[in-house]
Amino acid sequence: MGRTLSWAARICVVAFGAVALIQVSAEWIGAQRVAQVGQWALMPLLAGALVAATRWPRGHLVRWVLVALGFSWLGDLVPSFVGDDTAFLVMVGFFLLAQVAYVVAFAPDARRSVLHRRPVLLVPYAAVLVAMVGACGGGAGSLLIPVAVYGGCLTAMAVLSTGVGRPAGVGGAVFLVSDGLIALNEFVPSFHLPHHDFWVMLTYVVAQASIATAVVGRNARQRQAPEPRPRPVVGRPGMPDNVVSMVDAARALSRLRVPAR
Repeated sequence: MGRTLSWAARICVVAFGAVALIQVSAEWIGAQRVAQVGQWALMPLLAGALVAATRWPRGHLVRWVLVALGFSWLGDLVPSFVGDDTAFLVMVGFFLLAQVAYVVAFAPDARRSVLHRRPVLLVPYAAVLVAMVGACGGGAGSLLIPVAVYGGCLTAMAVLSTGVGRPAGVGGAVFLVSDGLIALNEFVPSFHLPHHDFWVMLTYVVAQASIATAVVGRNARQRQAPEPRPRPVVGRPGMPDNVVSMVDAARALSRLRVPAR
């Protein structure tokens, strides 16, 4: 997010960065309560920065990314208030909605993505999806189909994010890594990554922030684009509309005849 940010946007960005640093540090040292509260605050601060850094009318992309951040926040928050047996499913449900919102946000830019411009790059995305579902298949049991559906939506989001800009493409790929770490930890008993929660949250923060940065950049470019020039009147190239109107009025008056007394 560039130097032209408003003071409100700068405050939100600084606050988001400070909370993110505290949160991932708390994950590293095992301060679970601090990490939990920090996680609850991350997405509202990022959404506030996105709103403050973009101008109205914000358009389809900004609106749907805000929806995705809202569902992501619910995925961070609500599982803390439900039973342990359902917390994981609740989290996955909200983040599935977040991925769907991201897909809707990025879909209009599909022709700018690797899906159309460099289809060969779909191979690594497909390979990651197949490998992740295959690795989780044995431990997922009856959740295999939901895992596959979520993985498909997540991969579609990562592919389509490349159409928004390079930071969004990086964010989509990192999001794929972050959720892949969660799936492996949940469904593969032999998987063990030291400081697992730290790496999950670090990649999650980087992914969401990268996507938001790309969206702010797109919004700024759209607002700076020159307005289309009015089309000249046929037969009078380069003549301003007000001059044309005056000439037409003079010609009309010249045709009027003074009535006899």
